[in-house]
Amino acid sequence: MFDKVLVANRGEIAVRVMRACEELGVGTVAVYSEADKHSGHVRYADEAYNVGPARAADSYNDGEAVIEAAKKAGADAIHPGYGFMAENADFAARVEETDGITWVGPSSGAMERLGEKTQARLVMQEADVPIVPGTTESIDDPEQVREFGEEHGFPVLIKAEGGGGGMGQEVVESAEDAEEALETAQREGEAYFSNASVYLERFLDNARHVEVQILADKHGNVRHLGERDCSLQRRQQKVIEEGPSPALTDELREAIAEAARRGADAGDYYNAGTFEFLVEDEQRNDDGLLDADTDFFFLEVNTRIQVEHTVTEELTDIDIVKWQIRVANGQELTFAQDDVELDGHAMEFRINAENAAEEFAPATGGEFEIYDPPGGIGVRVDDAPRQGDDLVTDYDSMIAKLITWGADREECIARGKRALADYEIQGFPTIIPFHRMMLTDEPFLEGRHTTKYLDDDLDPERIDAAQERWGTEPESSGDEDEEVVEREFTVEVNGKRFQVDLEERGAPAIPVGGDGQGQNQAQRPQRAGGADDGGGGGAAADGEEVAAEMQGTILEVNVGEGEEIGAGDVLCVLEAMKMENDVVAPRAGTVTHVGVSEGESVDMGDTLFVLD
Repeated sequence: MFDKVLVANRGEIAVRVMRACEELGVGTVAVYSEADKHSGHVRYADEAYNVGPARAADSYNDGEAVIEAAKKAGADAIHPGYGFMAENADFAARVEETDGITWVGPSSGAMERLGEKTQARLVMQEADVPIVPGTTESIDDPEQVREFGEEHGFPVLIKAEGGGGGMGQEVVESAEDAEEALETAQREGEAYFSNASVYLERFLDNARHVEVQILADKHGNVRHLGERDCSLQRRQQKVIEEGPSPALTDELREAIAEAARRGADAGDYYNAGTFEFLVEDEQRNDDGLLDADTDFFFLEVNTRIQVEHTVTEELTDIDIVKWQIRVANGQELTFAQDDVELDGHAMEFRINAENAAEEFAPATGGEFEIYDPPGGIGVRVDDAPRQGDDLVTDYDSMIAKLITWGADREECIARGKRALADYEIQGFPTIIPFHRMMLTDEPFLEGRHTTKYLDDDLDPERIDAAQERWGTEPESSGDEDEEVVEREFTVEVNGKRFQVDLEERGAPAIPVGGDGQGQNQAQRPQRAGGADDGGGGGAAADGEEVAAEMQGTILEVNVGEGEEIGAGDVLCVLEAMKMENDVVAPRAGTVTHVGVSEGESVDMGDTLFVLD
């Protein structure tokens, strides 16, 4: 077994891998950016190394810096987690070529074959796995999009070759949208995966997203661990995942799983991977299920551990991450396909720092003022933060995952309701209220939702009502500078206990008495530099400043100095937590100063442009 594994990732997945290492008796090494110097995965690791500034391209996606950290630490393996360089075949090859360090994942050759979407489609065709109608070569001309749409019908889906997690995907509703959608998909592919190549697929308008977990070793043994249903999505981003699928008969379930096994064999694949399929949800049998004659199509392979691997672990009692490490070490799988049994039902709820009532807008900052995760039978939480941590907003908005298990779907949902109600996070908005609402949603409870349900069918007023009822984000007051003191009291009336929250505005803080020792109201020490020291960007320029409303990365700058612009013109595109945001001109005028360039990271409040 390895002596020491470097985890080339951050947050909850880094901690998840480190926990598996600890149980195997393997040492752990964290890497971190400047933004993550106090983050949970750094605390958990045996040792940690700084690999660069906050911008991912200069830290977590800097392969040379990560490999150098592994050498310094004496690590003999690198586990990539998911995201960042987890599906970067070039990086995997560099690790494979580094003496004394093993890549914990599929071979770089298999990643090349199956990670590149058009290559994977060719492999699946040869393995007699049905694929979504589309191109098997990349495209670069809007006219190709229009021609494909005329042949197969609109809408059409443009997808990034190296994509994943819903990024680099654009739905083209009509020929007129082709040029803009192609540019966006190419830009996102380059920004997130260093690969601007894209291809086309027919957009399946009424489909379920079903994926199969594969685990294979270097000795030719390939096992499938059942399927997960990831149909509840928003803009191709999974929100709630579950297993087994509530919509499939056993015959269809087995047909999809066997197709995934054939694909893994054909791709000469080992380690963990996920084979994703779209299942057409057009006609159900008398039991309300999709049976064996339902059409399903291969979508893509994720050549890494998935966010939702936890669902499969709860159903099978197989530790997928441990097996990733064992397989990388050359060990053979010790269980047969017939030994894999799915027990009960499991769901995963992504706990994102987003406000669902504001188009799932990511939080722009904050602190884990209260962080109290749930527990109890059938409840699992994969996380990294602790109470008092700052919210790091430079990367993905997911801060934790809540997984519930039950003997059947009904019990799993009941435990989900309890656990979500018990999950207390204060200091910024989360989508916990949205999850609580979904567990009362009739189409979801009946298992009849498809991938378009959230975007097209769910009443947004229900999301607003849930956020208002269960949201914990602080409300803004009329006077932003007014001092607010919050105190909690416990009182008894006729023997019954009540919790009372008192909010005092404009009054000085009430001392808690004594020296504050042992009091839960003791004040937190003031942060260094917390006072108004006039810090910030450089010298202000004359004119009206256009500032960044959130932390993120500039993907595109659309104007130059001296250019005349109109009100509402897009000045630049700012990416924050997998969402592109147009920064528009508040009025007509002349651009007298451009303070950013493409690829540059910005903080909330930074001056982007100055208008005269």
